[in-house]
Amino acid sequence: MRDDASYGLGLKNQTVSLAEPNVLWHDAYEAEAEAIRQALGDMAIDIQHVGSTAISRIKAKPIIDILVGVKHFADGLACIGAMESIGYDYAGSDIVPDDHIFGRGIKGETRTHLVHVVEYRGHNWNRMIAFRDALRGDARLARAYEQLKVGLAGEHAESRAEYTQAKRDFIDKVVRDCGLT
Repeated sequence: MRDDASYGLGLKNQTVSLAEPNVLWHDAYEAEAEAIRQALGDMAIDIQHVGSTAISRIKAKPIIDILVGVKHFADGLACIGAMESIGYDYAGSDIVPDDHIFGRGIKGETRTHLVHVVEYRGHNWNRMIAFRDALRGDARLARAYEQLKVGLAGEHAESRAEYTQAKRDFIDKVVRDCGLT
């Protein structure tokens, strides 16, 4: 098992708390991406670091978000056994449309990683990559997103779902500005 604590990872389930940017988050992603590549083999067309831990200069929940592209959305079901073999729980595909979500951490207590298995170059893939790349490419936009997140983390410290929903308008606008809907 990989040592998530040494990367500064882990957040109590359902809560929101932001951490200062950590240069080790990239290393944590790389280690996890390799484990996922080994587990999924050819099922994983591409693996990308997404979410705020992929933006080197902003505060983030200390949870690594990973995007895994598969040929067809239904192929995500075939990933369950392999992902379980490396410590992930399958959270289902009913939380976010067209997104198979897997979590790793101490079940029911903390979360260190979230993996989104989606159709490669499909709607969810394109949205997540566009949003990440927009923040990486525009320091002012990244700071504006960080400021929004700081305020929302204070308002929704005990409800990750409400925190996530409250960010939606900002994310949707950035994605639209990138030419996606």
